[in-house]
Amino acid sequence: MTPKKSGVKPIARNKNARRNFELLDFYEAGMVLTGPEVKSLRLGRVSFKDGYVRVKSGEAWLVGVHIAPYEHAGYTGHDPDRDRKLLLHAHQIRLLGAKIEQKGLSVVPVSLYFKNGRVKLEIALAKGKKTFDRRDAIKQRDVDRDTARELNRYR
Repeated sequence: MTPKKSGVKPIARNKNARRNFELLDFYEAGMVLTGPEVKSLRLGRVSFKDGYVRVKSGEAWLVGVHIAPYEHAGYTGHDPDRDRKLLLHAHQIRLLGAKIEQKGLSVVPVSLYFKNGRVKLEIALAKGKKTFDRRDAIKQRDVDRDTARELNRYR
C-alpha cells in the first residue's frame, strides 16, 4: 500500500499486481527519470500493463512500464517504453536478485507516487497465482460481501 503520510501524492496503482500475484515483501525505490517524464507523471499518464523489475549487473531496472510522452516537451521527447533505472540500496538489489533466481518469484511494480517532490515506486517481491487461486479469491470475496450484507441487514 502507498504510505498515508504528509507529502505523499499518489500517481497510479497497478491493480493487476494484487489480482495476479501474491505479494510478499514491499520496497520503496526511486527512479532515474528525465524532465518530460516527470511532467507526464504529474498528469498521471502511466501504464503498468506488463511491468516488472529486472536485476542486471548489480543494478535494478524497471522494464515494460509505459510513461506517455509529454506533449509540450519540444524536441527533447523521451522513449515511452524505455527501461528505467531504480534507485535502491546495494544490499536490497542483491537480496532481490537472489530471490528472483528462486523458482516462481518475481518483482512487480505496485504503485507510483510523489513523496516530498520526488517520484517513488513501490515494488513487491511476488509469487504468481494460479488460475484456480484467483477463482478461489473471487469466490471468498463474494462470500465475505454476502455475509457483510446479511449482518448489516439485521442491525
